[in-house]
Amino acid sequence: MLETPERPTQQKPLLLIVDDDPLITDTLGYSMQQAFEVIASHSRTHCMQLMRELRRPPEAALIDLGLPPQPHRPDEGFALIGELLQNSPEMKIVVLSGQSDDSNARHARTIGAVDFVPKPCDPGDLLETLRRALTFRAVEASQRTAANAVLIGDSAPMQRLRIQLRQVANSPFPVLIEGESGSGKEIVASGCLHWDSRRRERPFLAINCAAISPTLVEPTLFGHARGAFTGAATAKAGYFEDAGDGTLFLDEIGELPLELQAKLLRVLENGEYQRVGETQKRLSRARIVAASNRDLRSEVRAGRFRADLYHRLSVFSVSVPPLRELGNDRLLLLDHFRQLYAAQTQQAPFRLDAAAESLWLDYPFPGNVRELRNIVIRLMARHAGAQVSASELESELDLIAATDSKETARAPVLAPLPVAAATALPASGYDVGEPQALAGALRRLQQAEAFSLDHLLADVERNYIDAALKLVNGNVSQAARLLGLNRTTLYNRMESLAKEP
Repeated sequence: MLETPERPTQQKPLLLIVDDDPLITDTLGYSMQQAFEVIASHSRTHCMQLMRELRRPPEAALIDLGLPPQPHRPDEGFALIGELLQNSPEMKIVVLSGQSDDSNARHARTIGAVDFVPKPCDPGDLLETLRRALTFRAVEASQRTAANAVLIGDSAPMQRLRIQLRQVANSPFPVLIEGESGSGKEIVASGCLHWDSRRRERPFLAINCAAISPTLVEPTLFGHARGAFTGAATAKAGYFEDAGDGTLFLDEIGELPLELQAKLLRVLENGEYQRVGETQKRLSRARIVAASNRDLRSEVRAGRFRADLYHRLSVFSVSVPPLRELGNDRLLLLDHFRQLYAAQTQQAPFRLDAAAESLWLDYPFPGNVRELRNIVIRLMARHAGAQVSASELESELDLIAATDSKETARAPVLAPLPVAAATALPASGYDVGEPQALAGALRRLQQAEAFSLDHLLADVERNYIDAALKLVNGNVSQAARLLGLNRTTLYNRMESLAKEP
């Protein structure tokens, strides 16, 4: 039965538990049932399918890193953290895992987990960790109001961003916001493009295109008539209609199915749309703001995003800078979140000593503002009212990912592999790095058989990744450094290649 998502009501917070051991999920579910409504999943694939079917996203999640089909490696758990936060950025994720070495714990926190708890653990302590995370979540929700949704920072990139946003805030045309995960795109959409515009008294509605089942995207956006599909007992307005003269924020627009992209394009071109099951044309007056952490130009080239829709969405385009480019803004953000959480939890704020402050300024925060905020949350929980040393701060940082991030910023082009790696590469029909490469390409293109550059490049990339992993005995962090990539980027590349035919 198809049902469009409901607005949340007052009820127990929803807790998602993902672990492939049913004894663990049953035990945790029993111990948490007084405080939470609990749902469980056993794998990343099943979990994301479950997320698309839920009427509301979970407020919190307990995630094991070792999930099938590779329960002895953390890859699936890391990928799931990213997918869950893409689906629901406000979710508080606590990793509960037996794969509890420091590098796994730090990387999980870098990519968005609010905390890491090794197995076995005390259920009471775990419950307290979740409750504390939800307290901070409530504080953050209060900051997404008209009065508080502001950009923090005085650096040159932030000054340029503010100028751009002031120039386009009152325009009726669409705006595309691009930026890395965790960089604050929704704050830009709500706090700057809506609340600082003449539409501030009108509705601001946000929808995450990655969080809705593909079968529900159309009725959720455009509404539906009574009887339009099984379960549609009454007619219902969609987000375009509810937004009225206000702003409609389409987050993760790159996840929108291709068939829906054409209908969205029509709305952008002439404002017209129809509820599912109706023939009557309706007119949207909402201002559209879209955001993506993907490079939509690359998505267009790969055939996954319509070029005409991209050009309509990017009438105005703004890029939110990553935190590593913002210099001393990292201290301003530290002070902002530290004072915010101290006031809301009625605790004294922690302080960084001189060495810790220097480490803070040198750390590039691969997970951007989300990572910085989560570090402040953990420091408030463990060091409220105290002075934090460099060694205490270092335990909260993913210094391997930080090194990867710095190396990637200096050398974003794929680094050549050592000669030894070339011997590990399976034949791909393309002599990578050889003087005869141009001649080989000419021969391939002159052949009568079908040719796909995307498939060829995917083969080359897959071969280099396999070679790097072979050279370092499967250590993903070392393989990423060998390839000149951030570790999270390498995980994403591996995942994407696994889906290629």
